[in-house]
Amino acid sequence: MSQHAVHRHHYGPDPSQWGELFLPDLVPGTRHQGVVVVIHGGYWRSTYGAELGEPLARDLAEHGMAAWNLEYRRAGNGGGWPATFDDVLAGIDHLAVLADSYPLDLRTVVALGHSAGGHLAVWAAGRDRPAGVRLTGVVSQSGVLDLAEAERLHLSDGAVANLLGGPSSEFPGRHRDADPMAALPLEVSVYAVHAEADQDVPSSMSTRYVQASLAGSVPARLVTVPGDHFSLIDTTHPAYATCRELVRGLLR
Repeated sequence: MSQHAVHRHHYGPDPSQWGELFLPDLVPGTRHQGVVVVIHGGYWRSTYGAELGEPLARDLAEHGMAAWNLEYRRAGNGGGWPATFDDVLAGIDHLAVLADSYPLDLRTVVALGHSAGGHLAVWAAGRDRPAGVRLTGVVSQSGVLDLAEAERLHLSDGAVANLLGGPSSEFPGRHRDADPMAALPLEVSVYAVHAEADQDVPSSMSTRYVQASLAGSVPARLVTVPGDHFSLIDTTHPAYATCRELVRGLLR
């Protein structure tokens, strides 16, 4: 296992606009081969924070990968539409600033997102931003990848409408803009990993996204793993180990 250092940086003035960079030791004169952006879940609510992503970022660094555990404003502490989305893009773009101080190779930047974080990771990969830091791959861990269906199912007591400030009948534009389905086809490799016994995010969130992606030149791939919703972020569980190896493969 690698030794690693942790560096906290703010990418904006709000208390939730920060990330922690976990860096494994390097051979002198070399650079980290890409960066993993860890985006935590919690149905976009302020009840849950980056402490959910911290064990994953630490584990990735212990396995030789640079990881940026990203915090962002959530619904209930200044987030929602569009702040949560702005923060995720700003947090990813901040890697360009960090690369001035740390030996980061930003030609390969992979997002690892769990649940609502999986939604934000795949959404960010679909943004057309020539000037920003580009995601080159995503591993979605039981991500909420079909926002219209998530709203129809009233997942987590109306979490989608809570995030976007109201129902799609009232705000059709923002619901469309926030939905990863609307960004297909995507020219970025996406693994939609879903836990077999997930009781929090139905598997249709991944299967519908993968099915819709098949018409594109880089279709998403569905990976089913044993365990429940939280097995995916349990660094001792085989479900998480599968995700880590998929990330490692995308970094190569």
